[in-house]
Amino acid sequence: MLSISEFSEMCHLSPQTLRYYHSEGLLIPADVDEQTGYRSYMMEQVEQAMLITVLRDTGMSVKLVRRALDEPDATPALLRQHSAEVERQRQAQDEAIRDARTFFHSWPEVRRRHVPEMTVLSKPVPGTTAGRSQEEWDETDAAISATVQEVVKTVESCGAVVSGPPWRTLACESPEQRRKTLSGEGPCWLVKIPVTADEDALASLPEDVEVQIFEARDELSLFIPGKASLAKYCTALSRLIPHPLDAAYVDITRMRHLLHDDGVETTAAICKLDETSAEG
Repeated sequence: MLSISEFSEMCHLSPQTLRYYHSEGLLIPADVDEQTGYRSYMMEQVEQAMLITVLRDTGMSVKLVRRALDEPDATPALLRQHSAEVERQRQAQDEAIRDARTFFHSWPEVRRRHVPEMTVLSKPVPGTTAGRSQEEWDETDAAISATVQEVVKTVESCGAVVSGPPWRTLACESPEQRRKTLSGEGPCWLVKIPVTADEDALASLPEDVEVQIFEARDELSLFIPGKASLAKYCTALSRLIPHPLDAAYVDITRMRHLLHDDGVETTAAICKLDETSAEG
């Protein structure tokens, strides 16, 4: 029998790690003294400890390692599954590193620009909420991406051409949309796709896709690289709303979130104060 310290040196596993593996049922000592609690191991258990170390060095969780040891035939499939997850994490980390470099190399700045009139296709995104948590935001992002792909496919099948980046905006264009968005009933978001198309192509679109004219306007814009998140959305709001304007204000009810491949651009319409007075 080997003491825990002897077994620890032989297997290059600390006593703390061995105690943890024991508590998790991964590597159970051959004997545990009832009075002192001292753990003892057999030489034959060195091989099991070695296999555990090999699997744990891959980053596998204790749960997966236990399953791999209990079901040796399933180990190759488990390793493939784990490898795919590691690759996904690496890609996510690489993306996060690129985003961080972009942020600190050139900090996102608010810009002013003029947006020309354009024809857009509008469609509600089913099942979407306002996104009051990151989980809801991620679910909404997935639904928006699916709807964008669907509308783009429809556009191309009708002979129209996508003429710019798509965007999403809160569904507040009619009293009914506004009511459903504010109540949380939804759908709370609309997808907009700018297109170039003739009348025949527009006439052949399905009924659930609305053709609209996006009126020319001045906007404030803030581009934030990387995947959209609730925190980035709130950051954009905090930068756009107080941005100084001469005899004008930012209309946050007319915000757009342009969906670029490398990030999200949040924009808000600029309204002149004299225009507001004239409308009143």
